[in-house]
Amino acid sequence: MAKTEIPALQGIDVVLFARKLSEAGKVAGQLIPYQTSLSFDPQRDSDTNPTKSGSVGTSSSIETDLEVEFINNWSKIADQLLDSLFNNEKMEFWIVYRKRRNKAGKYYAIYMRGTVNEDETDGDPDDTSNRDTTITVDGTPQRGWTDLPDDAQEELDYVFRGVGVVTDAKDDGTDGGGAAWADSDAGTGSESVATTPTNTVTH
Repeated sequence: MAKTEIPALQGIDVVLFARKLSEAGKVAGQLIPYQTSLSFDPQRDSDTNPTKSGSVGTSSSIETDLEVEFINNWSKIADQLLDSLFNNEKMEFWIVYRKRRNKAGKYYAIYMRGTVNEDETDGDPDDTSNRDTTITVDGTPQRGWTDLPDDAQEELDYVFRGVGVVTDAKDDGTDGGGAAWADSDAGTGSESVATTPTNTVTH
């Protein structure tokens, strides 16, 4: 039986979306722009109690720390992270693995609710301002599969464009006189391309 190749996950393909819980019926989850680091740390403390019949193991409930670092910006969702800290507002969070999809085309994700408990900003004069936001997660994170809104996918990906003027963007690889790369293009190309002669009319 042939071995199934298991793809390795790259950190760049794991991104965090967020939304105020109170806005769940109004807006989609928002990608936090310019993420540079994401840490997801669920843990369960355990202990053993000695008895006359031997040790008995005990464990506590799941506790999860979520931390995201990103370049400081004035996006709506970046401001709402501070709202959560200042006003003790609950938020929803999704860790989305954008290279792992099911047969329906949905993305693997881990869903959480929680509150921002720390938001550190640095502002070195010779560098970009960065934020380090820590979230305390309520309960146990839930795994599942999610769609991504079209605008979120556009933020994560872009398609090939030719150098020509784009008058009506289709984002299918043909904008600007382009043609998207296909696997069959590998190893192809020519120094010159035959052109169809243009008929000329002489008087």
